[in-house]
Amino acid sequence: MMVGPIRVNHNRRRMMIAVGGALALLLFLVVAPMGLSPATTSAWIKLFYLIALATAWNLLAGYAGMVSVGQQAYIGLGAYGVFVVNDWGVNPYLSAVIAAVIVGALALPISVVAFRLRGGYFAIGTWVIAEAARQIVVRFESLGAGRGRSLTTYTEDPTLRNLFTYWLALGVAAVVIAMTVRLLRSRTGVALQAIRDNEVAARALGIRVNTTKRIVFVCAALAAALVGAVICLQAIGVASPGQIFGVNYSAFMIFMVLIGGIGTVEGPVLGAVIYFVMDFYFSQLGLWYLVVLGLLAILVTLFLPKGIWGEISARFSLTLFPITRHVEIPADDGDPATP
Repeated sequence: MMVGPIRVNHNRRRMMIAVGGALALLLFLVVAPMGLSPATTSAWIKLFYLIALATAWNLLAGYAGMVSVGQQAYIGLGAYGVFVVNDWGVNPYLSAVIAAVIVGALALPISVVAFRLRGGYFAIGTWVIAEAARQIVVRFESLGAGRGRSLTTYTEDPTLRNLFTYWLALGVAAVVIAMTVRLLRSRTGVALQAIRDNEVAARALGIRVNTTKRIVFVCAALAAALVGAVICLQAIGVASPGQIFGVNYSAFMIFMVLIGGIGTVEGPVLGAVIYFVMDFYFSQLGLWYLVVLGLLAILVTLFLPKGIWGEISARFSLTLFPITRHVEIPADDGDPATP
């Protein structure tokens, strides 16, 4: 039977609907602080940067196959970068953006070292890089050495300061999600998934493996640096290098992505919401809180290996952000037949 040319359905209509819904939600969140208490607004700031962290780590591990436990390096550098740029006389919020861009640029030469490692060695190597960054920072007395430091030129009214930080955190989350979706819907996204599945085969097909992975590595570092800047602005400083460079950030990223659904766009967002709710209501339980988090991660891994959203998506064929393509082979009568 004669058939027409093969076509690739990019799900553009569904994507336009998703973008419209996301913009409506974003508009609501922009104006929401007008009717919220400062305490609620501060809590939502944490939710936004958790979403950004989970999304960026999922892009690294879920799509590029690079399991990093050292993203706290860029969180810490982003926070301390705010001090450096702010000391030049730049506005704190503009300092946050400039510092994140500088840290993203620093991630480029760091990737040259990190990419010499594979598998578990890469994971441990990123952790070592984070510790090295912390040791470098504590050598500078102008950054507070090992004592931490406060933003001395942060003089805005507390209410306005909280509001501006909220908008910055919301913007960071929105930009990271949009960047991820755009990247995954491009040819780079297809190359990423090929690299994740079989790096040797991807290289044999002509995919520029290191270049593609480096793009993701730098984007994830930039996102983490922006989050570090938000944390610094919200706390009006850094309590200590050990806190901002703490490996617990990577642990929480892994937790959020695993329970939400690795390798999906929606899963990390859901995982961040779940972690945020648990942290908000149960963090006062102390060590038992960490035990509950560990048990939840074990149960999800055992009974929902694809994560909560991953299982929902697989069972009901549900996706909010369509990033896949469908091949359509039109039949000779003009009706498309999808294999």
